[in-house]
Amino acid sequence: MELPTLRDAELDGKRVLMRIDINSPIEPETGEILDDTRIRSHLPTIEALDSARLVLLAHQSRPGLEDFTTLEEHSRRFGELIDREVYYVDDVFGRAAREEIRRLRRGEVLLLENVRFCSEEVVEEVKRKPPRLQAKTNLVRKLSSYVDAFVNDAFAVAHRAQPSVVAFPEVLPSYAGKLMEREVENLSRVIKSDARPKVFCFGGAKVKDSLRVMEKLLSRNIADHVLTSGMVGNLLLLASGVEIGEVNRRALEEKGFLGLVEDARRLLEKYGERMHLPKDVAFSRDGARAEAGVERIPNLRIMDIGIETIAEYSGIIREAAVVAANGPAGMFELQEFALGSEELLKAMSSCRGFTVIGGGHLASIAARLNLKDRISFISTGGKAMLLFLACEKLPGIEALRRVGG
Repeated sequence: MELPTLRDAELDGKRVLMRIDINSPIEPETGEILDDTRIRSHLPTIEALDSARLVLLAHQSRPGLEDFTTLEEHSRRFGELIDREVYYVDDVFGRAAREEIRRLRRGEVLLLENVRFCSEEVVEEVKRKPPRLQAKTNLVRKLSSYVDAFVNDAFAVAHRAQPSVVAFPEVLPSYAGKLMEREVENLSRVIKSDARPKVFCFGGAKVKDSLRVMEKLLSRNIADHVLTSGMVGNLLLLASGVEIGEVNRRALEEKGFLGLVEDARRLLEKYGERMHLPKDVAFSRDGARAEAGVERIPNLRIMDIGIETIAEYSGIIREAAVVAANGPAGMFELQEFALGSEELLKAMSSCRGFTVIGGGHLASIAARLNLKDRISFISTGGKAMLLFLACEKLPGIEALRRVGG
């Protein structure tokens, strides 16, 4: 079933509640937003709804983390970007929020407080309930009674079964925003395209999710090549019998990944001819970058893939018809170990095929290298992109498909 989109909607002058994802890196001491990429990603949808009375619903981080804070600074940044005031209220569904929604005029924009300040949004007892029961939460009942329609533009949280993501379509005419529509369209193209070869690059630390996606892509013959790096690559090296050093083994254990070794081994036994593991790695020795082949990895922390691996992976990427990448190849925060991530992105930028990257880390590296315009599509999703590529049903998208419009 196709997603209901804004082309299907008549929202002129209507009060529209729009779920967005503006979760941004923040300087804890000052509250300054360090990267407004996700805020900018929603501007096309806001522009498309410029004749509505628009209410924005969003989150920042999650309870217990240092950057779990209010959205007041986000409202100011939004205002700068759209060149008009974006009103902010430090309330989500209480009397103050409802009064601000009621008084909205045509063309005005209101940002509600961090929705994760509401316990109903985050507690497991609620998230385990089906959407029709989540629609009975105070959050959904009170907000839905003050608006005419719901728009979900938050692809990056589409994998989360939370009231703000899945419950409003149960009680309101609902539509996918411009960003959500573009995400689904472009990521579907990665999966459904008949162009070959298709290359998938997995780095970073989302090891469990990456293994799950690899299995789906390989078993369905979607992937011709799977290139691995980061902690994903380290686990697969260990599963293949490589001695990765006690320090790297311990790093995997601390993250709870050692229990995945058998899964990784089975994957290699079944699909090893299409899976590429690092041939050499980089580490810090005496304060400088050093490299070694995987047959002689010292007991030092693996920080990046090595030159031989970069060359092999880059050659495969340049010849691809479709490339999708998620997660950095190494500890890119340190410039001497950003080489692998940078070179793989450069290879993608020179590839003539359709290229997609996901997750904030790769997007920030691409921006720093001025490569964003040379990548076909940059997804706002990390885990959401991975699960979509695994052909799994994302709750936020399924809610729109099931009862939207």
